[in-house]
Amino acid sequence: MSHRLQQFLDDYVSQIEPLVLARHAAYWRFTTQGDATAQADYARLSTQLRQLHADPSRYQQLQTLVAHPTGDPLLDRQGQLALNNFQGEQMPPEMIEQIVALETEIEAEFNSFRAQIDGQSYTDNELKEILRTSKDLAERQAAWEASKQIGRQVADRVLRAVQLRNQAARTIGFDNYYTMSLHLQELDEAELFALFDRLEAVTRPLFSAYKNGLDQQLADRFHVPIDQLRPWHYADPFFQDTPARPDLDLDRYYADREVVELTREFYRNIGLPIDAILERSDLYERPGKQQHAYCLDFDRKGDTRVLGNVKPNAAWMGTLLHEYGHAVYGRYHDPALPFLLRTYAHTSSTEAIAMLMGRLNSDGVWLQHYLGLPRDEVAAFEPQLRAHRAADLLIFTRWDLVVCHFERELYRHPEQDLNTLWWNLVEKFQQVKRPDGRHAPDWAAKIHIACYPAYYHNYMLGEMTASQLQEYIHRQVLQGDAARFVDSPQVGQFLREKFFKLGARYDWNRALEAATGETLNPEYFAKHLA
Repeated sequence: MSHRLQQFLDDYVSQIEPLVLARHAAYWRFTTQGDATAQADYARLSTQLRQLHADPSRYQQLQTLVAHPTGDPLLDRQGQLALNNFQGEQMPPEMIEQIVALETEIEAEFNSFRAQIDGQSYTDNELKEILRTSKDLAERQAAWEASKQIGRQVADRVLRAVQLRNQAARTIGFDNYYTMSLHLQELDEAELFALFDRLEAVTRPLFSAYKNGLDQQLADRFHVPIDQLRPWHYADPFFQDTPARPDLDLDRYYADREVVELTREFYRNIGLPIDAILERSDLYERPGKQQHAYCLDFDRKGDTRVLGNVKPNAAWMGTLLHEYGHAVYGRYHDPALPFLLRTYAHTSSTEAIAMLMGRLNSDGVWLQHYLGLPRDEVAAFEPQLRAHRAADLLIFTRWDLVVCHFERELYRHPEQDLNTLWWNLVEKFQQVKRPDGRHAPDWAAKIHIACYPAYYHNYMLGEMTASQLQEYIHRQVLQGDAARFVDSPQVGQFLREKFFKLGARYDWNRALEAATGETLNPEYFAKHLA
């Protein structure tokens, strides 16, 4: 049986590996250049890859092979991962073509979108700058509303994609696409949302206390009653980032810094150099380019690269540290692993490394070491830094709950009033009041909901995993000397040898246990929240 499974996998990988590489090349051109030819190539190659997995006879053959374990853990693990790939695509070829065409069209819309205010185009960076700095309420409201324009443009097509995905999932035997996706990601839906319920209960009093203080500050700043605060009074279009504190302006420390070079220096110092990755990356704004940030593991042979739209501020410093966390994970896989295992243990696992590194932009030791701030100056505002980091985790947790609960309901009941559902969840979890009389598909303006379905829960799992890894590194690797995290090669050595090199040989929880000695323990995250 092991010989037959190995033969199947060898044939399978020989087909998908060149397709994956070509598809990644097309996607890179598509998102960095907005090139129509690249868009067509990406759609064509995505369709080919998914239709390869849709072959029912090969799926049945693989089911039979995987049902009888060979006793070789690596071989059996490859078989299970391949089976997951096949199971999610068991649908008619024409349905795959429709889904891919819609997905590519929607993403192209996001790539080319630039918000309009009074006939003038604005980038996402410019809109966020208005929300961070402007005291003109009319300007702030116009910027916030402009950030949602893309939602109206794509909402109908997103709903059509949702319906097609659900139709496909039901043919495979699942209630809906969201449930199927969690299953194929080796996650138990009931356990995941029970965990989210615990997070909601734990963070509710902490967040309410923080939000009350923030709202008072905003009411004083903008000279409005607290009950008149609306989404544009906050510093981010979705209130997913922490507003600047009046007593802590991190942006001023990064305003004249080369944040890309700081990223290079940090990763070199912890023993995970990124020079080759930086050479392949595309980090600055231009028309037609996707306005967000992502990392692409191009070939599973060390070619990882990052797309960004960098500005010299604290947010982009955090984003670069985050994205190159993904990049080093991909760069330092074990090259001896077979193709199917030469990847992340799980999406939440790579998000954990990204979250772990992205937190450093507001770390006091980081500011001393990489920005050269005097120790006594940092010590003077260390309490504000700690409060800022806790607020980061609180705000993101509450925002993540909005997206996850919305997306679950979107796929369960796509025919419901989604615009109202969105604002009900925003008010419940983020305690932000909806604009008076607004009834628009603001949910569709979030690129993850529109383009990357059933993904956002991985950020929350990643945050909890990051806290567990951080505590283990502080206690066991650095022997309690947490300050060395920002420049010790021991950090990179531990991550490379004990986490990255595992690849996908284990499921996500077993990989975490192999690295830290225990499966996911939310108590570490709760400690960081406090």
